[in-house]
Amino acid sequence: MEGSTELVVEHYCVNSDRRSDRDFQSGFKDWNQRAHAKKWLLFPENIGSHLSIDETSLSHGELYTILTNKSAKGGRGCIVAIVAGTKAEAVIEVLRKIPEPLRKKVSEITLDMAGSMSMIAKRCFPRAVRVTDRFHVQRLAIDALQDIRIKHRWEALDQENDAIEQAKISQNEYHPEILSNGHTIKQLLARSRYALYKKPNAWIDSQKERALLLFERFPDLKKAYELTIELSNIFTTTTQKIYGLTRLAKWHEKVRQSGFKSFNTVARSIQNHYKSIVNYFDNRSTNASAESFNAKIKAFRAQFRGVRNIEFFLYRLTQLYA
Repeated sequence: MEGSTELVVEHYCVNSDRRSDRDFQSGFKDWNQRAHAKKWLLFPENIGSHLSIDETSLSHGELYTILTNKSAKGGRGCIVAIVAGTKAEAVIEVLRKIPEPLRKKVSEITLDMAGSMSMIAKRCFPRAVRVTDRFHVQRLAIDALQDIRIKHRWEALDQENDAIEQAKISQNEYHPEILSNGHTIKQLLARSRYALYKKPNAWIDSQKERALLLFERFPDLKKAYELTIELSNIFTTTTQKIYGLTRLAKWHEKVRQSGFKSFNTVARSIQNHYKSIVNYFDNRSTNASAESFNAKIKAFRAQFRGVRNIEFFLYRLTQLYA
């Protein structure tokens, strides 16, 4: 692995500070997309029937919209387009430079729940089925669950501060409540974070003990956790779209009855995107390939200590992946 990294560095001059190396040895000077690289890059020859679209940051929070071909599996030929920004109209203008016959060959495109991504996919790939990534949907539910946990943690901190101040006034020593696993209430709430990300069968013994104490003390967290697991199970165990739609509707009703404001927001988001969400059950397609490619970009950037020159960074990136 170390040797391959050295070869990449040597061949593409990615870690060189010498301008002559960058301009001449790497081929960057003669790159045919150099003039507009900072704004957009297109590789129409890499287009395929199944695409992913997502956004990523290259440096200093600058966002780029990236279109990738799933069949390339994150390797050479996966980049179809890189466009500066996430504004729908700007991205659409660039993607429409790809010949229409090629764009009409796209049969499916996975994306997140952002309205701009949906508009881009709809306008540029009119024949493609849009599939909202189910992991983005599940992440909303997990965030809603964690919001409830964090709210209880702040309340526990307030209660502890009040108790400490009251002990000082009465000139008594403060002794916090210690649970059977040795945690205080605020420690239990803080250290239960990762257990709530997992399903019960993935808990280690200490997490099982924490969960038992947590749910006994905070029944609303137990109910919220069960709603999160149920949503995940809908995606992992449902095989047909019609059943998926029915189960999501039943889940929505349970959320309504729960009274959790954060989960109601999740349910409304699902309701507003249900058509593209249930398309997942056709082929079980996700945006995991796009997320994986974003991780590669971040690792590539970190390996070579950031982005000093955006055009050259994009050049060396596309030499490997386009």
